[in-house]
Amino acid sequence: MEADFVIIGSGSAGSALAYRLSENGKHSVIVIEYGGTDIGPFIQMPAALSFPMNMATYDWGFASEPEPHLGGRSLVTPRGKVIGGSSSINGMVYVRGHARDFDHWAEVGARGWAYADVLPYFKRMENSHGGEEGWRGTDGPLHVQRGSRSNPLFHAFVEAGKQAGFEVTEDYNGSKQEGFGAMEQTIYRGRRWSAANAYLKPALKRQNVSLVRALARRIVIENQRATGVEIQRGSKIETIKARREVVISASSINSPKLLMLSGIGPAAHLKQHGIEVIADRPGVGQNLQDHLEVYIQQECVQPITLYSKLNLFSKARIGAEWLFFKTGDGATNHFESTAFLRSKPGVEYPDIQYHFLPVAIRYDGKAAAESHGFQTHVGPMRSKSRGSVALRSADPLEKPKIVFNYMSHEDDWAEFRHCVRLTREIFGQHAFDPYRGREIQPGESVQTDEEIDDFIRAHAESAFHPCGTARMGAKDDPFAVVDPECRVIGVEGLRVADSSIFPRITNGNLNAPSIMTGEKAADHILGVEPLPRSNQEPWINPHWQVSDR
Repeated sequence: MEADFVIIGSGSAGSALAYRLSENGKHSVIVIEYGGTDIGPFIQMPAALSFPMNMATYDWGFASEPEPHLGGRSLVTPRGKVIGGSSSINGMVYVRGHARDFDHWAEVGARGWAYADVLPYFKRMENSHGGEEGWRGTDGPLHVQRGSRSNPLFHAFVEAGKQAGFEVTEDYNGSKQEGFGAMEQTIYRGRRWSAANAYLKPALKRQNVSLVRALARRIVIENQRATGVEIQRGSKIETIKARREVVISASSINSPKLLMLSGIGPAAHLKQHGIEVIADRPGVGQNLQDHLEVYIQQECVQPITLYSKLNLFSKARIGAEWLFFKTGDGATNHFESTAFLRSKPGVEYPDIQYHFLPVAIRYDGKAAAESHGFQTHVGPMRSKSRGSVALRSADPLEKPKIVFNYMSHEDDWAEFRHCVRLTREIFGQHAFDPYRGREIQPGESVQTDEEIDDFIRAHAESAFHPCGTARMGAKDDPFAVVDPECRVIGVEGLRVADSSIFPRITNGNLNAPSIMTGEKAADHILGVEPLPRSNQEPWINPHWQVSDR
């Protein structure tokens, strides 16, 4: 129960860390994971994505406190409690984030994390099938593909965007994010290509890597240095020793919780729970961010949507085809077209994301409409609202208190109203004429600002992209939790590497930047020279100051 490096969490960043820290064979690595196996069709079959996210077996079962600006609704906050972490229960959408997101990180104190610094790590991790040449990696562990887009609605969506005057992009993960195009997925040979499949399982084949199934209770700190992790297996409490470092990669919910349980966090909050203060870091658990979205749903007058496949017979047939051949409707997440748009003139790079689906359905898999339909998930990317994660008690088994504070900033409302109206404009283009029936949601009656606000308050859902709760920044920044090498400020031998260190949320889904964080953190931990900076310049719309398209 001793290793050079002890990693808490086998998720997107933790799996990448385990793979890279053990790669040269010189160091031993122990990965601590509370969840169980990822073997089985619910996780490995891409189309079954709504199941693991709602299963207590695979999910920590977190939920927010009643959200004050969403009519007191409590929103679920799924986090993966399974080998592969949230990469085993997510929607398998692959988005790096925009170049300017990372430039912003560097500007606010995360030196060495600008786009030029992180692009080489994105390339190192990727095995891109069909991406833009020169901008994408082709021999990394993480397979990234596009869907077949065989349903004509995927093309209608892109064509409608073009007709509305927006850009089209061949690869939003390449030089040009802005525009309508094909969506990328972490699926390989018909299977979910999670961080566990890409990184952890190959790493576990090495002699120097082992996996311990246990709950991490707290970091053991002696004389301001992390020396191990206190774990619980059943009723037994033990300690795993770290000869060199402990790395927390436990998610933006569990990482701050673990820091606080270990005496690192806002002093007054820790004292309130009787926890001895080892490092007073007021930023721990603060700066919580997420993406919120609404579903805009339209009836389809042609029977070409997935609605006809929601019956038990079709599901059985799809399941059988996937089981035997790893092909067919079971081998995709059905998110195959997307768009990244700017909301108004003066916005330099996209701040709206679309996920398009050829069915009207909820994320939890329940049919939202009793008819053929299509929908898009849409929401602003850079909300100014900030929330927090706090302890309920000093008991490691108790769930933390999560308040996102969604829609607490006035700008969020204006941005969301724009998203709803813009989507109607896109669905109203000629490309959708052969398919468009009535609007299912929000519905024709929802038109004024007040009516749209009521719809948002009642129906906005999390896109499940929480981050920011152990922010990376300059050493002298009182609200930074880790420095630009992911070291916890005020404690030796301890790092955090996952989405909790993001200073600000990136554009799109967070799996890709979380894996990149693990990749880059590994080089900092090993003390090797970072990959050489890139000199590639991303495309920025030449009309950004005067037009939204």
